[in-house]
Amino acid sequence: MHTEYTAEQTLINAGMRITAVRLLIWRSIREHFENPFTLADLEAVLPTVDRSTLFRNLTTLAQSGVLHAVDDGSGAQKYCVCHCDDNSHHHGHVHITCTRCHRTFCLTSVMIPPVPLPKGFDVSESEYVVKGVCTECQKSTPRGTD
Repeated sequence: MHTEYTAEQTLINAGMRITAVRLLIWRSIREHFENPFTLADLEAVLPTVDRSTLFRNLTTLAQSGVLHAVDDGSGAQKYCVCHCDDNSHHHGHVHITCTRCHRTFCLTSVMIPPVPLPKGFDVSESEYVVKGVCTECQKSTPRGTD
């Protein structure tokens, strides 16, 4: 499984330049987000950091492989900490999304199953999102009223 490194070592291992703001952002992500989050979620945690700075750093973190983008169908770009040992984007974990509250959760112990592909097809990334109703939403809405 994923080995824990210091914030600095994680960024260095990903080939990234260390800056004070990047370290602040990475540490905040690791501290506040177990599950996928949006730019707006990160802005709420770091209100003194400019939105464009947050966006540029999220993009850089995703390109380096320490984060990956999650398209859960909500229309909002979400990001998730990569838990892959080799940072390869075609190996990853499954996500589940609630169709009521639109929260997305990582199932880090459930890996994306292998998919047989045509010979010569080069995979650059894959996603696996399961949609349904989360436990909290099930509790708040009586059965049969959906």
